[in-house]
Amino acid sequence: MNALDTNILIYAHDSRDPQKQQRAAKLIASLTDGVLLWQVACEYLAASRKLEPFGYSFSHARQDIRDLRRLWTTQLPSWGVLDRASDLISTHKLSFWDAMIVAACLELGVARLYTEDFGGQPHIDGLEIVNPFAENFG
Repeated sequence: MNALDTNILIYAHDSRDPQKQQRAAKLIASLTDGVLLWQVACEYLAASRKLEPFGYSFSHARQDIRDLRRLWTTQLPSWGVLDRASDLISTHKLSFWDAMIVAACLELGVARLYTEDFGGQPHIDGLEIVNPFAENFG
């Protein structure tokens, strides 16, 4: 299974960087085994409001989440994710919210997380971290 960080969903609808927009949209469309993390869905809905001046509405973002929920597995939060995130903060020096995303992936058995964050950490506790905007991304 594969998961996306919020930034990938945002870039797919942000026309200010056409190259990132195209890569993000292509990646999202290619994932047949995607996981929609609860936190990512919430962050996306909140962050999408910043795209309103560029023609992307909150109602579009809500529909995107509805569409992804139909296509992908949804990972809801649990107390185990919170506990594991606390450990990840200490061991990997992650921010709280990044640790929550990684912990949710680990709890569900996600193999790969696509994000432009976590620079320099290609793996965290067995989770592969892939930046789809890196030059070496296939």
